[in-house]
Amino acid sequence: MNTPFTALKNFLPTTKEELRLRGLDRPDIILVSGDTYIDSPFIGVSVIGRWLEASGFSVAIIAQPAIDSDIDIARLGEPKLFWGVTAGSLDSMVANYTALQKRRKSDDLTPGGMNTLRPDRATLVYSNLIKRYFKKSVPIVLGGVEASLRRISHYDYWSDQLKRSLLLDAKADALIYGMGERAVLQVAHNLKSKQQHPFQEVKGLCYLGSAEEAQAKEYLQLPSHQEVLKDKLLMKKMFETFYKNQDPLNAKGLYQLYEGRALIHNSPAAPLSPQELDHLYELPYTRELHPYYAKKGSVVANETIKFSITSHRGCYGECNYCAIAIHQGRHIISRSPQSIVREGKLLSERSDFKGYLLDVGGPTANMYGFDCKKKQKSGSCQERRCLYPKVCSELPINHAPYLNLLRSLAALPKVKKVFVASGIRIDLIASDLQLGQQFLRGLIKDHVSGQIKIAPEHIAPATLKAMGRDELGLGAEAFLKLKEEFSAINKEFKKKQFLTYYFIVCHPGESEKELHALQEFFKKHLHALPEQIQIFTPTPMTYSTLFYYTELDSNAHPLSVSKSLKEKRRRKELLSF
Repeated sequence: MNTPFTALKNFLPTTKEELRLRGLDRPDIILVSGDTYIDSPFIGVSVIGRWLEASGFSVAIIAQPAIDSDIDIARLGEPKLFWGVTAGSLDSMVANYTALQKRRKSDDLTPGGMNTLRPDRATLVYSNLIKRYFKKSVPIVLGGVEASLRRISHYDYWSDQLKRSLLLDAKADALIYGMGERAVLQVAHNLKSKQQHPFQEVKGLCYLGSAEEAQAKEYLQLPSHQEVLKDKLLMKKMFETFYKNQDPLNAKGLYQLYEGRALIHNSPAAPLSPQELDHLYELPYTRELHPYYAKKGSVVANETIKFSITSHRGCYGECNYCAIAIHQGRHIISRSPQSIVREGKLLSERSDFKGYLLDVGGPTANMYGFDCKKKQKSGSCQERRCLYPKVCSELPINHAPYLNLLRSLAALPKVKKVFVASGIRIDLIASDLQLGQQFLRGLIKDHVSGQIKIAPEHIAPATLKAMGRDELGLGAEAFLKLKEEFSAINKEFKKKQFLTYYFIVCHPGESEKELHALQEFFKKHLHALPEQIQIFTPTPMTYSTLFYYTELDSNAHPLSVSKSLKEKRRRKELLSF
């Protein structure tokens, strides 16, 4: 019989009662998160928790703790090894504010849906909360998107300031960046074995040390925080050096001085292998909201992620406004079809399954199953990108693995439909001369839940260049060709489906000329709804944010940048007719 107590044991513990059910007085590790606790492979804190648990560590989770008392943060006591702190699946400032810096009212990862439980700068707040109630505690280790993308000097849009590494402001002991499974596991082992220096040799981690220590390691020195505060060209140099050293196969370690202290940035951790990724995603997630938090209301995000599947990690698109290449990496690591089908079968056997897999994909859905052999051997090219200024001839584009995967999932007995809700790169479809059209036809015929998401982002060459997007493969002509093909295939299969297109306004490189070109394109070719037009938000650690802050392009030439909120509002309204 599945009693409430045994049901609780299927989750990672979040209360003292659950610790007792597991025979624990206190866990090895406590993870503190700005998201509620959904035990799902789509929730970073759950993934890290399950990964550590599978390696023999006891892990507990405290989600969205109260920040004005110890009622939540102290309810489990102190962990034996370390605290792990994350703002959640998003940077908390992105989660809490719109591009026009208005407070968001809703939060899809909070019970009840109201945006009341995630504090601004959540990583910093939670770290300080721990220090307030545990004066001489075990180490605090930061992780997740917010910490990862704020690990060195960075521009903060919400304060309009250059901020130093979050590791210093949070007064934490270490910061794990990127997809943190390897680093967090090594930290756990090092602390358990009581190593004198548990962080120094961990790849994918930043810690504070001395310049002499970093020099002894032959790490590259970045311009100091004080230097970049005074000189935008040095900020540009700092970011470019940083960006070039983010591939595990060819990156060097880095360090940056902060008034005598050195932020030591170890080189990136290797990504998980396909076999390790299979293991990670087949851990025993319940895919449910923990009962402790379910009492506070339902969570919107779980309605989608419960019946979705991650097929791969990484993205080599490297759009300048996107941080996925920095956080997940530029290497595509694909799960095996067998693992994904096993997960699909498991989902289809749930009592609440209605027959529909809502998404099978990754950052870009049609990157599944192939990557550049040269990159896999030697690391990402320094002189060019995989898809910019045009699709590289070395990239063995092949939609067969993804097509076959979708067909295998659709063939499962209890599955009615397999949908693709993740984004699609139309330049990859056009560049696959053998299977591109077959993929597009199959997608439209069998795997669209009413609409396909595509993101032209802009049509003006100057703006597309600043975005790092190929004008020929992704510009107006390519978009209109796809629109025409989509309409024809829909008609052939007697479907009533739609293209959902997303554009960005106010991106660096958009002057009045480019804005009016976009407006004329809208008037002539489509009717855009306001929610499909996004105002560019300068998020930490992207080239577009560097352009926004410095008002310089990659060649240090002046770049048109819209900075006033009034002007941003005007530009969006101009296009929202």
